[in-house]
Amino acid sequence: MSLDDCAALVQAGDPARFAAAMAAPVAARARLWPLYALNLEVARAPWAAAEPIIAEMRLQWWIDTIEGLGQGLAHSGHPVSEALLPFLSGDADLTALLAGLAEARRRDCRKEPFADRLAFDAYLDATSGNLMWAAARLLGAPDGAEPAVRSFAWGAGLAAYMMAAPELESRGRIPFTDGRPAALAALAEEGLRRIAGAHRAARTIPSAARPALWPGASAKAILRRAARTPALVAAEALAPSPFARHWHLATRALLGRF
Repeated sequence: MSLDDCAALVQAGDPARFAAAMAAPVAARARLWPLYALNLEVARAPWAAAEPIIAEMRLQWWIDTIEGLGQGLAHSGHPVSEALLPFLSGDADLTALLAGLAEARRRDCRKEPFADRLAFDAYLDATSGNLMWAAARLLGAPDGAEPAVRSFAWGAGLAAYMMAAPELESRGRIPFTDGRPAALAALAEEGLRRIAGAHRAARTIPSAARPALWPGASAKAILRRAARTPALVAAEALAPSPFARHWHLATRALLGRF
């Protein structure tokens, strides 16, 4: 039941990753559901309470849980913990990836802006990058695929972050170190360059691992719009149409691309 519970969590809380996982082979889904459910729980934790210290306590529970899973310890009755145990137990590298993802979410508990662009880049890499690389590893990607996966993940993470920026602002956060239109356009261009770099190194990512990148199927289209018309970021108008999202994902699944 825990896998079904994880799938239901992702379906309700993360439609893009749910659709991407559903496009993957059945065997791959069994590995992706627990990972995406964990990511959802960790991403929600900083917003669980108005007081930063309470939010950090909830996040710390997940960090401790991840580290416990790496040692073979699961919380009985918790579907996400139980479903992840077979994959994390004894895998120090995967455990470190997911613990790092959760640690990076600490900044979401507080209203301070990013210290600088390097801090922003590191946040995207530790959240989107760690998650996508963890998914790729679970699907059999070799170590040599990591640079390409992380490059793609950075661009995909930026696209998702740009779409979330207005909501972050409404919650009292300052999303960008420089929110001027020209700076946002340049940031989107950087995301496009990183995605292009990943595509140039596509041969390093085996076909079986490519479903890990499918949550970013619409990233290029989103970043192109942001680069061309950065005002769309604040206007919450970057999201592609449902038909376009379906097309982006379907073509990648049918052709085995990302």
